[in-house]
Amino acid sequence: MMSNDKAVRYEQEIPAVLAAMMAVHDTLTNPGLEPRLHHLVQLRASQINRCAFCVKMHTKEARDDGESNDRLDRLVVWDQVSDFSAREKAALAWTEALTTLSAPTRLGQLRAQLREHFSEQEIALLTASIAMINLWNRLQISRH
Repeated sequence: MMSNDKAVRYEQEIPAVLAAMMAVHDTLTNPGLEPRLHHLVQLRASQINRCAFCVKMHTKEARDDGESNDRLDRLVVWDQVSDFSAREKAALAWTEALTTLSAPTRLGQLRAQLREHFSEQEIALLTASIAMINLWNRLQISRH
């Protein structure tokens, strides 16, 4: 008999859903944004969502792709330091807005900032990527 408080084994219960999610992830990363930016966005959303599994995974992936420990250490305060480019800061602001969904966020202003650094396709990829990491985070968090 299974304990009532044991985590759900999603890979066993909904393998087709996880496979579809992985296919979306692969589609977003193949033609998409540069890997270092992608890792920063994935990691920042995972930090906000407090997903320990994803924080560990995306930190390792970022390092493996050449991201510096200094920038990873300061990602949590990206808007207070000069380590990140204007393009990265625009992406991180968008990540925080779509992850926290706080009411006073001015999405139009953030979109205008994004358009200074990203094409429409890149904004669409970035937005979909943020949505996917939030979905992955929530599945992982539910296992805690």
